[in-house]
Amino acid sequence: MTIVIHHNSACGTSRNVLEIIRASGEEPIVVNYLEEGWTRPQLLALFAAAGLTPRTALRGTKSPAEELGLLEPDVDDEIILKAMLEHPVLVNRPIVCSPKGVRLCRPSEFVFELLENPPANFTKEDGEKISGSQN
Repeated sequence: MTIVIHHNSACGTSRNVLEIIRASGEEPIVVNYLEEGWTRPQLLALFAAAGLTPRTALRGTKSPAEELGLLEPDVDDEIILKAMLEHPVLVNRPIVCSPKGVRLCRPSEFVFELLENPPANFTKEDGEKISGSQN
């Protein structure tokens, strides 16, 4: 099974999701989107597959979203999308693609439903214990 994670190594949630995938016995393709950036077709395809819009995929904290005025309710999706292409950090993460679907895995437990063999138990970086058997 091929799994792709759009990953930010500086993000604890993204690191947890990557380790959950590995604990399931899979070695995912890791896309460091901060270095590689995004293309418009790529973002549109990911958002469509995950049931997201640019606004719902927008990272509002720890990003330049507020300074760019993107958090205002009257900013349309096209403006947000263009900003995401210029500032890849604006896209919330991690986004995981697997044969079971595409999902923004926030919180990290959301990745369990995308895995063929999710780990029965997993301990996050912060010590919180989560279970793949609940999903």
